[in-house]
Amino acid sequence: MKYEIGVIGLGVMGKSLSRNLAQKGALPALYNRHVAGSEEKVAESFIAEHAVLDGAGAFDALKPFVDSLATPRKIILMVNAGAAVDSVLNNLSGLLSPGDIVLDGGNSHYQETQRRAAAWAAKGLHFLGAGISGGEKGALLGPSIMPSGNRKAYDEIAPFLAAIAAKDAQGQACCTYVGEQGSGHFVKMIHNGIEYVEMQLIAECYALLKQAQYSNDEIAAFFEAWCKDVGSYLLEISAKILRVETKGEYLIDQILDRAGNKGTGKWSTETIAQVGEAASLIPAALLARYLSFFKAKREAAQAFYAVAPKAVQVDPDHLKAAYRFSRIVNHHQGFSMIAEVAKKEDWGIDLTEIARIWTQGCIIKSDLMQELVHYLKEGDQLLMHSSIKAHIEQDHTAAKKMAATAIEAQVHAPCLLEAVNFFHGYTSAQSSANLIQAQRDFFGAHTYQRIDDPSGKSYHTHWEEE
Repeated sequence: MKYEIGVIGLGVMGKSLSRNLAQKGALPALYNRHVAGSEEKVAESFIAEHAVLDGAGAFDALKPFVDSLATPRKIILMVNAGAAVDSVLNNLSGLLSPGDIVLDGGNSHYQETQRRAAAWAAKGLHFLGAGISGGEKGALLGPSIMPSGNRKAYDEIAPFLAAIAAKDAQGQACCTYVGEQGSGHFVKMIHNGIEYVEMQLIAECYALLKQAQYSNDEIAAFFEAWCKDVGSYLLEISAKILRVETKGEYLIDQILDRAGNKGTGKWSTETIAQVGEAASLIPAALLARYLSFFKAKREAAQAFYAVAPKAVQVDPDHLKAAYRFSRIVNHHQGFSMIAEVAKKEDWGIDLTEIARIWTQGCIIKSDLMQELVHYLKEGDQLLMHSSIKAHIEQDHTAAKKMAATAIEAQVHAPCLLEAVNFFHGYTSAQSSANLIQAQRDFFGAHTYQRIDDPSGKSYHTHWEEE
């Protein structure tokens, strides 16, 4: 028997996707490397654990795995981003035939995907990159999938991706052809950047409520109530997390306050700097994670400065409004970033389709995302949409109050503060950058333009006598 599709890499995501494929009637061939003493007969053992995989192929050698696939071969690669991807591809490419397709479903950097695709195209092979969001549960029950690359190759593998993807409110698969090579992984990278900010915003709301002496159960109740107005997957799971107890204690209170990251937030921040986009919230969320990691230094600094938590009063309704305000700014920045890079790369990305496939299956699915599907039809600057304007004007005062409250209470809330700060900068027709440009001309003769000369002519002034 020849299998219609294969999966390489049986980590958490690879296993869930494999079961998802089998449940949809596409019994896969499964490959996992053999490492004596640590990874032995992984595929065989996995199949034995799940009846739905009865009849699937189990392999720990690449050639028999490749030979078991119907042509053109279609393989989903689910290994760690970076060197592991190149290692598998190097071993795999000599076993494939022209026209065969490999789709990288990991969190690879989009420029690495572009490089790999170009190298494989020279051999007559198709290499596609796809962002896949939803975590372990999403991969099993239906993730959001963001594939890109050669369109004909995508059309070959699209039925399998559509079958396993989540379904939106209209029953359409949360999977769409994003664009040319690299665009799928780029969009997933920005998705993760938006996710970093959403997580940080909820953590900041939690911190403010804790400092206001609300209990975990009370905070969970607030989050649950907020979900009726600002429904969000991340908000929902945060409420659930706050209620979990173990041995008579809340588990959240036993978790060390050091947040990890796996690179996509860093890549997003680097790309923001490279293209010069004013997407300030993703870097703020990333740096908050970095700061959290220096636990010993933070403890020492608190003792050195004798900082004690200050009593604070927080109106949960005002905080909800600030959270809602900040989320809009976050999504504005994220979609603006996608639009900017898509123009530079000539990817032709349909932002409404990106929002649509993010309405289900992915980590940042929310009621707001449902609204954005419609708003993005009118342009990529969400803050300039009339309906968004109404939300912003409703919540702006509360957002400013909560930002001031956080500062007064000495609660670290970089994303709440930066959302307000960005909005003030974004809506200021006159900024202070004229002084910065004058300073640059003073010490470096970098020149400046004048507001009374629309030609764009550059001027230089000798600012002090020799």
